[in-house]
Amino acid sequence: MSAHVFTYGSLMFPQVWQRVVRGDYRSAPAVLDGHARFALAGETYPGTIVRSGASVAGIVYFDVSDADVAALDAFEGSEYRRDRVRVRLDSGELADAQTYLYLLPQKLSESPWLPEEFQMQRFLGTYCRDRLGE
Repeated sequence: MSAHVFTYGSLMFPQVWQRVVRGDYRSAPAVLDGHARFALAGETYPGTIVRSGASVAGIVYFDVSDADVAALDAFEGSEYRRDRVRVRLDSGELADAQTYLYLLPQKLSESPWLPEEFQMQRFLGTYCRDRLGE
């Protein structure tokens, strides 16, 4: 059984995604309505929470294998919970997907997390060091 996976933070970037999963997946831009993405104080990655009237742009990966979903679960850790959501593709089509919602809203800053300001090298050096040679 495979699942579509909506990513909105570090996993939107192929340099991170490919260090976590083994498969090669088709992907497309998508939007998750009813949620907001915030920076975490002192961190390079964001957290997304339910927030009426807000939306989060990201990438949906299609038909991700169970083994790779398990790898994503391990990568995300205990501060996130994988939930089923509905995302909107650029075509307007809706798709069911899994995403990781942040469980510790008290750690979120009031600042939005901006993909264009993602500190890739800092993130890779901190969270993907054991995956760099793979």
